[in-house]
Amino acid sequence: MSNSSRTGLAVAGLSLGTALNPLNSSMIAVALVVLRADFGLDVATVTWVVTSFYLTSAAGQPLMGRLADRFGPRRLFLWGMALVAVTCALAPFAPNFALLCVARAFMALGTATAYPSAVVMVAALARQANVRSTRPLGRIQMANTSAAAVGPVVGGLLVSLVGWQALFLVNVPLALAAILMVRRFAPADGERERGKLRDLVRDSDLPGIGAFIGALVLVMMAALNVLPAYRWWLLAAGLLLAASFAWRELRFKPPFLDLRLLGRNRPLLLVYLGFALFNGVYYFAFFGLPQLLQTAGGYDPGIVGLLMLPLAAISVVLTPFAVRGIDRFGVRRVMIAGVVLLVAASGAMWLLTASLAAPLVLVLTALLGVPYCVVSIASSQGMYLSTRLEERGVAAGIFQTCRYLGAITATVLIGIFYGTGVSQANWGLMVFVMLGLGAVVFVVSLAWREQRPA
Repeated sequence: MSNSSRTGLAVAGLSLGTALNPLNSSMIAVALVVLRADFGLDVATVTWVVTSFYLTSAAGQPLMGRLADRFGPRRLFLWGMALVAVTCALAPFAPNFALLCVARAFMALGTATAYPSAVVMVAALARQANVRSTRPLGRIQMANTSAAAVGPVVGGLLVSLVGWQALFLVNVPLALAAILMVRRFAPADGERERGKLRDLVRDSDLPGIGAFIGALVLVMMAALNVLPAYRWWLLAAGLLLAASFAWRELRFKPPFLDLRLLGRNRPLLLVYLGFALFNGVYYFAFFGLPQLLQTAGGYDPGIVGLLMLPLAAISVVLTPFAVRGIDRFGVRRVMIAGVVLLVAASGAMWLLTASLAAPLVLVLTALLGVPYCVVSIASSQGMYLSTRLEERGVAAGIFQTCRYLGAITATVLIGIFYGTGVSQANWGLMVFVMLGLGAVVFVVSLAWREQRPA
């Protein structure tokens, strides 16, 4: 088998594993009503099945990236997919809802290994196939972006035909297929850290890792208002822990997250900021539009899933063209063009204040799918170019965390705007916020310059 074919199959396995995190983060939404009935839950309690996945994913991605950098991405990817397969095989038999939420957290931890590991392997895969890094990275990013969009459609079919248990079981063959392809065709890990376990633990900055995860989880819990009576206490504790984390990282060697190096890496910081704000715009539509269509438009949930499907379809179709555009015109020009399209698509969403006709919704979701694809891939490539080889795992993990921060920000703001009712008038106000965020992303994209780190 040629090197090109081996690389293609390895990238397919990595893409399959990468798709599991966004797929499981979105398709669970259609099962909340069924879970409430089966376990006898109220609305606030059932959302923990979503929150547990979000919190673990957002906190776990940078950690998994750090482990991929230190001990090998192929090894970590295989371990993560094995954890997913075992957890998802057992989850349908959970005797209570609390254990189901624990299973979702383990799923999130396993799937969080995929994207950082894949990004770390991109350089070796590109060398193996003698192609530019944009090719394998583009395919991996396509899986990352399109899986979230198809999640509600896939989840709706599985729940209606089998039940909520199918949302776990479907991951078992997918994870096993990813294991087989990556184990067979991905290049072996290069020389990584060795030594006594005691020394590896001592140099792992475990207090720093704990402070980072704790601060992120506490702040996110405050943002999501998962414990309303303790919201401000959670925020205060999270900020205090974040300050402690920064104090330690500036003094510990080697740190879990090199804040001095990150502070000097302006291109990477701009990528993170732009990507978080971009996802805030996108998830305004992804989370807000289905509620508008069901409540104000009277559409069935299954129909709503189909109306949102163009987001994924456009992403799949346009990815090869976006990759060629980056190869020809560079990351910055493609990113700026994508952000301009994002602002235009956000403005067009105002038309829904006048009509919720299905043809109009299909056109608008397809239109939004264009910048979703282009900006996601350009941002991913910008992150890749702005980091050193030995830091790409943790950089990719933080990149994924920015996606969740944008999604959570959008969720909080949607709750504020829809607090007085899910209506076309309130949707119009949300469109203005989308335009404002899009304008900031545009300024950030203009400021970004390609600069390879020393």
